[in-house]
Amino acid sequence: MNFKRNSKKASVFLFLGTCLILIGYLFYSLKKFEVIRIVSSPSPTPIENNQVIYAKVIKVFDGDTIQIETGQNVRYIGVDTTEVYPNVECYSLKAKKENENLVLGKTVRLEKDVSGEDKYGRLLRYIYIDDKFVNDELVKNGFAKVFTFPPDVKYQNQFKESEKYARENSLGLWNTCKPF
Repeated sequence: MNFKRNSKKASVFLFLGTCLILIGYLFYSLKKFEVIRIVSSPSPTPIENNQVIYAKVIKVFDGDTIQIETGQNVRYIGVDTTEVYPNVECYSLKAKKENENLVLGKTVRLEKDVSGEDKYGRLLRYIYIDDKFVNDELVKNGFAKVFTFPPDVKYQNQFKESEKYARENSLGLWNTCKPF
């Protein structure tokens, strides 16, 4: 009889111990993949470089650079569009317009690769609108070229395939700005 009671206690302790381990793992996992929702405020705070964030796009500078509601500028990783400033280059205004159509005034998800910022202090990020991968959309539709710079090469192969598609189908700048 005493043996049954001790066995029952051991089962309860085993169950509780397992629950505590699972709860600890859950908290560890959530901390590891921390997600922050940025909301408009009178004085936005800078974004930490190690987080996936959501933020509203308040300005589009060109086809691959935006400003978010915190006031921080964001450069798209892995892609490059022709320049709007200081000189308007071939297809740059169309790339800027497409970027505006995709992200301006919308809340986007910004994903970090390895580097946090470039030498100009801009955040380096992959940009998403829901499930749409903006960096890749710009390349696939001929608004941008592939421009990967180690160590930020997570989607390099995807971008190369998208650029190949745009070239083969003479989309966007691959049709208008020849030779490249």
